[in-house]
Amino acid sequence: MTEFGFPSRLPALLGIRYPIVQGGMSWASSSAALALAVARAGGLGTIAAGPMRPEALVEAIRAVRAGTDAPFAVNVPLYNKRSAEFLDIVEAERVPILICSQGGSKAHLPRFRAYGAKWLHVVASPLHAAKAEAAGVDGLIVVGGDAGGHPAPDEVSAMVMVRAVARAARVPVIGAGGVADGAGIAAMFALGAEGAQLGTRFLMTEEATVHAAYKDSVLRAGLADTTLVGRGGLPVRQVRNRFTEEVDAAERAGQDKAALDALYASRSLKLAALDGDVEWGKVEAGQTAGLIDDILPAAEVMRRLVTEAEAVRRRLAGQPEARAAA
Repeated sequence: MTEFGFPSRLPALLGIRYPIVQGGMSWASSSAALALAVARAGGLGTIAAGPMRPEALVEAIRAVRAGTDAPFAVNVPLYNKRSAEFLDIVEAERVPILICSQGGSKAHLPRFRAYGAKWLHVVASPLHAAKAEAAGVDGLIVVGGDAGGHPAPDEVSAMVMVRAVARAARVPVIGAGGVADGAGIAAMFALGAEGAQLGTRFLMTEEATVHAAYKDSVLRAGLADTTLVGRGGLPVRQVRNRFTEEVDAAERAGQDKAALDALYASRSLKLAALDGDVEWGKVEAGQTAGLIDDILPAAEVMRRLVTEAEAVRRRLAGQPEARAAA
């Protein structure tokens, strides 16, 4: 087992080896493959329920469970019109860990507590973090504005947001946004977090189930090649393309909110992730796209993350570099 010297309550709380969470990404992890690979490698693999048919979610949960004894999670966005059905499936299948967002947890917690599940809640402000903690969640995933998908709408960076929440939280905090390697994980611990969630880095793996053109678009993106679209609502960070140019032009022209909302809704993540239309679809990715230059097996990503994070810890502690295992 590779050494990981950062102190964290998460391994004992969740039953995982390393406090590294694979973000729940619609389409990319809306199947068993990525979650299973990460769980086998010692991280928290996550199935993204959002776009899945109920029967497909059941199939994915059972496939992960058949492939490993390690814990795993299902991500359920509570605003989703099928969230009640997803939660019923999670309960029926006795999924060990839920990751939920964009909704309140208090009304749902008792039924999952009854069979011993752990609940991690995704938040993007200190206020929402305090509410989730008061409701009784087991941990917080704190997302900054540099994250892909739906980041903090006020665009506060993870460097600031994670620190703000960690100063007050009593439950474990998992930092998300701007993390692509072991140095980023170490930075989250320096801010007071006890783990890190990575989305874009796990998007760029062989197991992520999105179109090859999508991965290529993210691979070619530089540090400044993502942008937020849908400001004022539920914004999404994505790679710049013809769709984002159209949105930018509409905003500059002073179109009203109704027109902008209609334009925002006219394109989808599915268009890019499944159909491969990376010019007009929503190619969701974080600013860390500019730090990633390869597509690897998820197990190799996990190995690198742990090795890099430990190397940073030892360097900061003035310790000699660890020798590679024979």
